[in-house]
Order: sequence, then structure tokens, then C-alpha cells
Amino acid sequence: MRYTLEGLDCASCAARIERELRKVKGLEQVTVNFANQSLDLPPELLPAAREVIARVEPGVNIVDTTSQRPESQLYIILVAGLLLAIGFIFNQQLHRTPYAWAEYTILLSSYFLVGWRVLTTAVRNLTRGQFFDENFLMTIATIGAIAIHQLPEAAAVMLFYAVGEYFQERAVNRSRRSIAALLDIRPEFANLKLKGETKQVRPEEVEVGQTIVVKPGERVPLDGEVVEGVSFVDTSALTGEAVPRKVEKGEKILAGMINGQGLLTIKVTRPFGESSVARILELVENAAARKAPTEQFITAFSRYYTPAVVLGALALAIIPPLVLPGATFSTWVYRALVLLVISCPCALVVSIPLGYFGGIGAASRQGILVKGANFLDALTGLHTVVFDKTGTLTKGVFRVTQVVPYNGFQEDELLAAAAAAEVYSSHPIAQSIRTAYGQEIDPERIGEYREIPGHGISAVVDGKRVLAGNDRLMHREGIAHEVCNVAGTGVHVAIDGTFAGYIVISDEVKSDARGAINRLKELGIKKIVMLTGDEEAVARRVAEEVGVDAYFAELLPEGKVAKVEELQAALPDRRRKLAFVGDGINDAPVITRADVGVAMGGLGSDAAIEAADVVLMEDAPLKLPMAIEIARHTSCIVRQNVALALGVKGFFLVLGAFGVATIWEAVFADVGVTLAAIFNATRILGYGGKTVPPEQA
Repeated sequence: MRYTLEGLDCASCAARIERELRKVKGLEQVTVNFANQSLDLPPELLPAAREVIARVEPGVNIVDTTSQRPESQLYIILVAGLLLAIGFIFNQQLHRTPYAWAEYTILLSSYFLVGWRVLTTAVRNLTRGQFFDENFLMTIATIGAIAIHQLPEAAAVMLFYAVGEYFQERAVNRSRRSIAALLDIRPEFANLKLKGETKQVRPEEVEVGQTIVVKPGERVPLDGEVVEGVSFVDTSALTGEAVPRKVEKGEKILAGMINGQGLLTIKVTRPFGESSVARILELVENAAARKAPTEQFITAFSRYYTPAVVLGALALAIIPPLVLPGATFSTWVYRALVLLVISCPCALVVSIPLGYFGGIGAASRQGILVKGANFLDALTGLHTVVFDKTGTLTKGVFRVTQVVPYNGFQEDELLAAAAAAEVYSSHPIAQSIRTAYGQEIDPERIGEYREIPGHGISAVVDGKRVLAGNDRLMHREGIAHEVCNVAGTGVHVAIDGTFAGYIVISDEVKSDARGAINRLKELGIKKIVMLTGDEEAVARRVAEEVGVDAYFAELLPEGKVAKVEELQAALPDRRRKLAFVGDGINDAPVITRADVGVAMGGLGSDAAIEAADVVLMEDAPLKLPMAIEIARHTSCIVRQNVALALGVKGFFLVLGAFGVATIWEAVFADVGVTLAAIFNATRILGYGGKTVPPEQA
């Protein structure tokens, strides 16, 4: 069950909660999702989790937030700022009071107003053996400043740290709201039709088989089949495609689509929890749990980085006064405090997870579901892309174009035998043969039905043994036949051991297939390959039409897996990846075997969503280059943030160590670089990639 962690506004806090929760039996694999403030855990372990969170981060609560409202926090910051301004402007007068009591009163009031939470958190963590985090750094730096009577600096450090935290929380929440807005496709109600009346209910209350009414402009709440009405629906929330789609009686319709002008009556075919919109939301929300290598590195890096900085500051405070002539402890302690302030790792631990989650959100807006930040990273390193042919590069909509009988059989006799033999098959070719036959087929006429993978069908129809399949099936069964290769996809038919003829099935290449291949080449993909179980002549024609670098035909399912493994072995190094793009249903073994498994046309397909790492909700090959562009843009921004944070901090560390930078500059640098990194990460949300119009294919 998913729970919200209200009051979670610190990425290092999220990492700490996750680390402690994993020590609880049954929660070894739990993941705290900082990007959307959530975690999944069994309800029976909720009390144990609540106890851990209360111990580790008391400001975070699974049910009710205990953090201050942003407005009240802003008032506190303003009051503290006013006190700091008074203490700074009138510092000499205040300092001349007996024992400088006025200076201490004004500046320490400012200090404690904004710093009490930092101080109490640092003390609480110290009692639990957690010595090194940003609260500890701020506490040591400010107490050190007070000890050497740098009261304005101490109050300023705490005030500007509070200001930074305030703006950081607002920026993070803004990013969360932006991502939530991208995914705001959850229907709020359903118009349930009962006994001639309609009643507005929650989508979760509607059962399979019940009827709902969708009025013009409303969002479709559940997956179903249209039983009455004609309308155009906006599918952009699911596919990223703004072109309206016509739906009428007998057609499927999916939750999340927006109805146009017509009134639709729909028979529900799936409960809300299994609907397309619910699965999409769940996928995107869970995606942040799969961390990219960069995120994992930063998490590990920050664990060792802070202790190293504290030891470095300690060395800077102690060693130079002992070895350098004329050096004073107060000067080098001050420089060490600058080092502590500037070294806070917030910019890295906040902006990087936010950047990846933004990339996942931007992809989902384009109808591309990426199941984790690790797969976004993998998309940036693609060397080879392998496409399945049928349903991926071609439309997969087959139609019979020719029926050629042999050995005294008639056309209608040949077509009837093939249609009856294929009665149980869900393959598009089988469906096209049954459509061409156009008559009802009584299943009682068919017996001993058997599918032969990679070959075809064997069945007994009206007492006669019928074989329907490819040329390999004829050779396997020892059927003498004059024609082996036909122009197009050929279904060879044998009746009682005699070759009865063949049926030619034609498929059409998708309009944007060549444009997608060209765009992949522009993006630097080194090798593009097509795999198919179809015959050599058909494969060669499609390969030439779309422009792939190589193709392999007449492959059985296990042959496709072997070919993908062979192509993976040929990759230049481990950092380069291979993606396989298929329909997600018949290609599940290959999708699973590839470095990045991509299912195309996942709209309404359970198998596609389950098997793949990336799901393209629309049957459009051009979505793959767009996914790669979004992944590269995300990776670029993440690298920018790493370089920005480390570069600025490194620069000010050097300035601080040589006494050029003061604590004031250190605070501005720390807060500034954190906010800059966060706002830079939010740029990903608006990225839509570059598309190539189908007519350029």
C-alpha cells in the first residue's frame, strides 16, 4: 500500500529514512520516493515504519504533517531578518553595552528563531550516532562563529540557510505540482447507469459489466466498449497525440480519454484498478524508485563526502596555526567554518532525483512510459536498435490479396479450409484469413488443433487434416509443393497431405517508419536491425523500404533471442546498450533479454506494460527517437547540475581556504547553487523533443 510522507522536503532525509526502514524485517527492499513524497509498504508493517520515521525524522509523518506552514515560516524568516539587520547596522553601539548583552540578545534571537529546528535535529541525530549531515554542518559552523565572536556571521549563516530551505521547499513543491499536472488524468467520477437512471459515483465503485454514460467534455473513467453513440475522443493524455480519434458502437475505449461532442454509453470491461489510466499513473509514480547510476553514486558520495569535509575543516583549523609562522587560530578557525558552510551537498542530493523524475514526467506527457531513471540513462547510451517487423515497422493489418489453388482445389475451398484451421489463432494473419472468408465457422467442426511455433497450424477440419503455415511447415511435414517463395506473406495450405495452394497476405509499412529510422541515425545510433519470422523476400522488401542497416528473416522466437544475444556480444563496450522494439505480446522473451526492452502500441495491452522497460503508448516508431532525445536532455541537465554544484563549491572552497571568501559569500554560494540546480532540473518538464513529420519518411 502507498503512503504519503508529508513534511519530507529534504533528499538526504529521505535517504536516511530509507536506510533505517531497510533494517526492519520485511522492509529490506523498501524505497522512499523523494520526488513524490511516498513509499510503499505492507499495512501490517505501518506501525513499525511509523516508529522508525518518528525516531529518524520527527518532522516527517506518514499521515499528518507536523511541519510548519510555509506562510508561518516566512513570517519567522522576516522577523529574524529584521533582527539581523538591526544587529548588523548598529553592531558597534550594541557591542559597547556591558558584556555586549544587547548584541548577544538581538543577534542570538535572530539565530535561534530560524535555527532552532536545525539545532534540535543535529542534537537528536548526534544522540543516535548520526554525526554527519547538513544540520550538523550548519550547527558546527554557526557555533564556531559564535565562539570566535562573529555573531553577525553566525546569525546570517542560519538565516540564509533557512531562506534557502524555504525556497528549496517551494521549488521542489512547484516541481511536484508540475509533474502532477502532467499526470492529472485520473477521472474523478463515473456516471453509472442503473434502471434507466444515472448516478454519479467514484470510478472504483463501478463493476465490470455495468454501464456508464460519458457526456461531452468529460473524461472517460474506465476501460470499456462503446454500446451506443458516436464521438471523437482526445487521446493525448495517454498517447501524447493531439489528433482526435473516432469511436463508435463496438469499439474499445480507454480510461483517461476525453470525450468530444457526442454522448457515449459504455459497457465496462475492466475495474478501475486495472484500467489503462490507473496502470499509467502507477508506472510513473513507481518509476522514481528505480534509481539511475548517477543517483546511486550521489547517494553513496554524500555519505562519505560530509565526514571528509568535517575532517578537512578540522585539519584546516588546527594544522596551519601550528606550522605557519604568525598564523592565528581565530583566522584559520574562521576559514574552516567557511569550508563547512560551502560544503553542504544539498544541491546534488535534491536536484538530481528531481531531474530524473522530471524526465520521466516529460516522457509520459508524450505517451512514453519509462519505468525507471535507470532506463532513461540506458536510452542515452544506445548503440544498436533492433526492431521486430510485424506491428512495429509495419501496421500489422493484414489483408488477403490473392488466393492461388493447386492440384484441383477451388479458391473458396482453399480459403474455407485455411479459415477453419485458423479459427482459434489470434495472430493478425489468421484474423485476415477469417475476415476474407467472411462466414461463421462452427468450432465443433475443428479438432486436434495445434499451433506449431514459427511454422503454422495443424488441425482436423471436417475429418480432414489441414496444415496452414509458411514454407517451412510444408518442408517439415514433407508436403510436395511447386511454389516456395511468393511476393508478400504466403500461407501455404495442405489438405490430407496434398498441397492445396497458397494465400497471399499483404502488410503495409507505417508512414513514419522510415522517418524514425532516419532520425535514429541522426541521433548517432550506429546499427539498426530488423528481425522477422517472415520469409526472406518479404523481409528484404520491408528492410529496403524503411532503410535499416541489416535484417534477419525466417527466425523462430528462440532465433530472435539468439540473434539479440549475438548483437549484444558485438557491442563495443559495456557502456553501450542494445534496445529491442516489439509489440510487447509475441516478443516478450526478446524484450526481456534486451538491455532496454521497448513495447510499441502499449495502449490497452497488459502484456506490453508488464514486459517492457519503456512503453510507447502509440503505434508510432517516431516515439522511440523522441524517448532518446528526452533521455539525453535529462542526462544533460543532470550533468549540468553536478558540474554546477561541484564547480561552484570547489571554487569557493579554495577561496575560503585562502581567506578570500567570508561566511557571507559561502552562504550565498550554497543557497544560490542549490536553487539554481533545482530550477535547472525543472526545465526538463517542458521538453518535447524534435519530431520528424511522417511525410518526410
